[in-house]
Amino acid sequence: MSGFVPAPLATLPWRVLLLVMAIGGFGLIVLYSAAGGSIRPWVIPQGLRFAVFLAGSVVLSRVPLDWWKRSAFWIYGLFLILLILVELLGAVRGGSQRWLGFGPIRIQPSEMMKLAAVLALARFYDLLPAAETRRFQAVWPACVLIGMPALIVMMQPDLGTGLMICAGGATVMFLAGIPLRLFVGGALAAALAIPLAVNYVLHEYQRHRVLIFLDPESDPLGTGYHISQSKIAIGSGGLFGKGFLQGTQSHLDYLPEGHTDFVFATMAEEWGLAGGAFLIIAFLLVIRWGVNVGVRAEDRFAKLAAAGLATTIFFYMAINLMMVMGLAPVVGIPLPLVSFGGSAQMTVLISLGILMGIDRSVRLGARQRW
Repeated sequence: MSGFVPAPLATLPWRVLLLVMAIGGFGLIVLYSAAGGSIRPWVIPQGLRFAVFLAGSVVLSRVPLDWWKRSAFWIYGLFLILLILVELLGAVRGGSQRWLGFGPIRIQPSEMMKLAAVLALARFYDLLPAAETRRFQAVWPACVLIGMPALIVMMQPDLGTGLMICAGGATVMFLAGIPLRLFVGGALAAALAIPLAVNYVLHEYQRHRVLIFLDPESDPLGTGYHISQSKIAIGSGGLFGKGFLQGTQSHLDYLPEGHTDFVFATMAEEWGLAGGAFLIIAFLLVIRWGVNVGVRAEDRFAKLAAAGLATTIFFYMAINLMMVMGLAPVVGIPLPLVSFGGSAQMTVLISLGILMGIDRSVRLGARQRW
């Protein structure tokens, strides 16, 4: 193979890349159907972005692991500054202030902060002696690294992204060896704080989403409309679905946001349980590969970064699926590589590129030892 294919391409984890391309390709088919059998307005821009970001992830796979180590805090600082600039200069769209515009380019710094926080925490615990991880000085700096961006993001307001930053950071802390009792105490404190947050911190529409999650039938034509129609679409798909282009919930506009946050419901109506199982299994195989990259790594930073990035992809998938099935409040987390939009797609493919780079460094290290 090396005689026909350049070595940098031949050494890529092609099974994982083919899985990712299958997920992205299936997503384009679903968007084609959501548009009523047309490549406009969603398939063309989504396909172009996917191709560009996938190529970018391959380029990122060549970045040495040491560079990510040296740059972790700088990357975190850059995106923290961008988050602050969003508060000062960001564009308001749909009632939220989340984007920065640079000419024709719009970026959402909160998406990249999910990765930046993981890398910064992995570097922090890489520098910290293992014996210190059970002491207070191993906890409060990590809480600051997580808390600052999470609070800024929740002010935008973007509850889902803020929660994902916290979840990714907590995963790295747990894997770094922080005592389990601290997580139990933190969970209890969070549980006690939920009523206060619902009544005094969350915006009114966020409060309605949380309350409607507990009883969606209480307002089926108002706040509970999204989740009620999503359940109808998923349930009506049955085992093998109604057939390609035969969905009624999305085509008759009963299902809001059927091409973005609720794209899984659009897919499940036409492809049924079989289509849903394909997507879930494909995502889980990619996530399992990412976790295994961390398991094989001997470098502490590589272990924590790989596990944190893999679980970030998992949280994307899990929160979106729970959201569209009524198992969690609607918090605006898209299904990456499938939902229309570039921010989540970019974040996941950058995660994939960093994971491929870590995998490459692990394999090179194994060869050198032999």
